[in-house]
Amino acid sequence: MSYPPKTTPRSSFWRDFVRPLFKRPTRVQVAALCYRDNPDGAQILLITSRESKRWILPKGWPINGLNGPESALREAWEEAGVKSADIGENPIGQYEYLKGLAEGMRTRVRTQVYCAKVHQIEDDFPECAERTRRWLPAKDAAQLVEEPQLKSLLAAFTPPLG
Repeated sequence: MSYPPKTTPRSSFWRDFVRPLFKRPTRVQVAALCYRDNPDGAQILLITSRESKRWILPKGWPINGLNGPESALREAWEEAGVKSADIGENPIGQYEYLKGLAEGMRTRVRTQVYCAKVHQIEDDFPECAERTRRWLPAKDAAQLVEEPQLKSLLAAFTPPLG
C-alpha cells in the first residue's frame, strides 16, 4: 500500500508562500510618452525617478475608475506637471523592467505606453520637489533611459499625424 508523502511545515511553507512569489504574473503599469512640437522636431518629456534619479517616462499603476490613457495622464500631472494633453486611446508600445519594491524585493512590470501631445505644463505640481524634468529630441531621450525596450521605442518615435 502506498501513502502520499507526508507534508512537512517547511514544504507547505515553500509550496504555499515562497514558490508563488517567484511565479507571480507580470504586473502592468501605464506611462505617458509626453511630447510637444518644436521647430527642430518633436521633443519628449523625461523625468527622474524619485529614488534612483534615473530618467523615465511619467508612469504608475492603473487607477481605479480610470482607463489606461486616463491613468497615464494622471501620472503625467502628478509626476511632471502636464496640465493639458491629448492622449491616444491605444498604447503605442510597451516595455518591461524590474521594479524595486520594499526591502530589496523586485517584480517584473510590463508598462503600456500611451502617446500624449502636451498643450499646457505647470511648474507647480504634486511631485515637483522630488523630480527633475527635461524636454529632449527623441534620439537624445532614448540615450538617457536604461530600459532597452524603452530606448527602442523612444528612438523610433515620430509624432502621430493630426
